Formats: sequence, C-alpha cells, structure tokens
Amino acid sequence: MVLKVIQWGVGNVGGEALSAVIANPGLELVGAWRHSGAGKGEDVGEQGGLPRAGVTATRSLQEIIELQADCVLYMPRLSDLDEVCAMLASGKNVIATPFAFYAKSLPKAERDKVDRACEEGQSTLYGTGINPGFAGMIQPAVLAGMSQHIRKVSVAERANWSYYNNAEITFAQMRFGHSKEEALLRNNPFAQFNSQIFCEQIYMLADAFDLTLDDLVTEQDLILADENFDIICGHVKKGTVCGQRYHWQGIVDSEVVIEIDALWNVGEKYPDHWPTPLDGWTVQVEGSPSMQTHFLCCASLDPNSTASLADHVHSTEVATAMQAVNSLKHVCAARPGIVAAHEMPLAMPYKPFRAH
Repeated sequence: MVLKVIQWGVGNVGGEALSAVIANPGLELVGAWRHSGAGKGEDVGEQGGLPRAGVTATRSLQEIIELQADCVLYMPRLSDLDEVCAMLASGKNVIATPFAFYAKSLPKAERDKVDRACEEGQSTLYGTGINPGFAGMIQPAVLAGMSQHIRKVSVAERANWSYYNNAEITFAQMRFGHSKEEALLRNNPFAQFNSQIFCEQIYMLADAFDLTLDDLVTEQDLILADENFDIICGHVKKGTVCGQRYHWQGIVDSEVVIEIDALWNVGEKYPDHWPTPLDGWTVQVEGSPSMQTHFLCCASLDPNSTASLADHVHSTEVATAMQAVNSLKHVCAARPGIVAAHEMPLAMPYKPFRAH
C-alpha cells in the first residue's frame, strides 16, 4: 500500500526527508508546508533542487488539515503543539523530529490535549531523530536486551559547535557568545525547551526499564571564553559563553540510574574539568554484563573521501530525517495515541543498496 505523506518543513532536515519521500515509490507526497517561499505556485521539489514532486507548498495549516494523508513528517525548527494536535485530530499520524520524544511525560494539560486529538482522529504521535532519538533512546534499549541486570545507563554527547554554520541556532537560540546571565537555563527559553526534550529521554528509558524515578535533576555548567575568536558563523568575544554542559540525572533510592551528558563547546579549548568522551555519542550500560558503544555520524568513513566539513556536519541532519522517514510504515500501523521508541520496531530504509 502506498502511504500518502505530507512534509512539514523543508529546511536542512525536512529537505532531506522530502528528497527521500519523492524517491520512494511506496510513498506519495500529497502536501508540503514551508516557512518561506510558499504560495508562489512553484513545485516544492523543484524549489529545493529535487525532482518534480507535483505538489505546491503552503503556509496554511487549514490547507494541510484538509488534505487526505496517512502521515505528516513534522520538521520545523520550533514545534507548536496546537498545530500538531490539529493534524492529529484530522486523522493524520504525525512523526516529529523537534519534540514529542516521550510525549507521555508532557505536562498534564498538554498530554491531555494530545490524547484527545489522537482519540478524535484515531491517529498516532511519534517523536524521533538522532539525539534525542536513536543515540540516547534506541541504543540503550537495544543494549539492554543483552543485560542480566543493570545498575546504571549513561549517554554522553560531545560536540564542537564551531563547525555548525547556523548563527540563528548557535548564537540567538543556544546563546553561545552571550553573557553568562543570558545563557543561564532560567533565562533562555530555547535552553529550557532543549532541556525538556532530553528529560523526555530519561523518562522514556525509565519506562523501558520499568523504573519509577524519585527525581530528575538538571545541572548546567557554563564556560566563558578567555579570548576573542571566530567560528564558522560568527564571532565569540572574551568573557562570553563558549561552553555549555547539561547533565540530566534520573534518580531512584538516592542513586543515579540514568544520566545524559551534553558537552557542547565552541572554539578549540575544551574545559579541563569536563568528562572527555569521544566526539559523537557514547552509551554505557553498567551491569551484568557492562557494555559501551560509540556512535559517530559523518558523510564518509573512507580515508579517500572528498567530503567537506559541511558535508560531515550535514550528515547528522540526514540521519535525523531518515530515522523519521524510515519509521513511516510502523507509525501508520501503530495503535492510536502516543508511542515511543522502545515500543516501535526498528526503522528500516527503502532499498538502501540501490544505485544513487
């Protein structure tokens, strides 16, 4: 059966999803939403340098709701729960990459709103991506399948944002290059949103491991630059934020049982007092047996590759998009309501070894 798909957002992640949908004969693109360039009568595929898709993008939520579709690939930069609930209530499943990684842990009013929308539309909401998503939710759950017992699960993400060419996210939202006061968690709405979705990972893993958390603790450590320097998308002044560590800890009986570390910096200096995992994502399961995996996503591992730095950075956006696209058939077959990574079959690609 061919699944009818709507692509919401055609930026770095959404554009990759759009390309994959157009290329898959088992999927039919029936609609698209884009923030800019919509309503000009241009084909959404051709606008992005892709094959003709036969669809013109819109900026109208109502037009999207009126379409007949099996699923919406929801990939804006920032999420809006009301528009997602409107699509769910209209009978469309939604796969989201910016949020809803464990929507069961949303505040009660928001959770109730999602539940009502899914009930009305007999639809499913699923959040996925690379991290939150595969690295911090699926990997630990898969490793746990080889465990006799577990004492602690740890996930660490280490990333140097110097090479991410997006000033809006790096400076305006993450607040690198800002004062410490401006970047504090209590003063930065984007950091609060970001923290919430990583907390969702903790709650999902607790559910997967049949744990009831006594507490979930969030810690933030901000590092200030000791000199002026430039990164790919801007300038960082001495005395402004050049490092951000977030440490989320799920606690049972006064013991940390699940922890996630985000170790993010700009510039070439890495804080001496921070943990030093390899770049990428490291998952540790301490128990019987104890296990560790390291996950790195890049454009190519071939030493003779001509991939650029931009290509390597963009590879994580490709991975995020494909984790969603490759989950389409499972989400469309799932029970109505909120589902999470540990409840879903593994995402599998369409003919991955085909010529490209």
